[in-house]
Amino acid sequence: MGDIQKLVIDGKSYVLLSEEDFEDLIDGLKADAIMARVAAGEETFPHELIKELSESDNPMRIYRKYRGMTVAQLAEAVGISQPHLSDIENNKKAGSVDVLMRIAKTLRVDLDDLVVWNQEDD
Repeated sequence: MGDIQKLVIDGKSYVLLSEEDFEDLIDGLKADAIMARVAAGEETFPHELIKELSESDNPMRIYRKYRGMTVAQLAEAVGISQPHLSDIENNKKAGSVDVLMRIAKTLRVDLDDLVVWNQEDD
């Protein structure tokens, strides 16, 4: 951190620091907030998983495998048939919002994490 100057203008105290030091300070505060969430139990994902998700159009399969579940295990946990889940996972069927919400809950992810958004739809 560079030089920090203390100033008084119209009776109010101010601190003057470089823009780079200010940005470092903000980055540190954001990092502290993130680490506090992690310390409180918020789940983090490994880089390899994030990379795989970014390169795939099938996040459900990736999260299912990450959780160590087979199609049969996830289908049973969600309360649907294995072929139905397989069709949803392979984009042969869309799956109802209710079923997708149950899948997301079982995989411990947000519903948005399972949906691949088409950029042209925005």
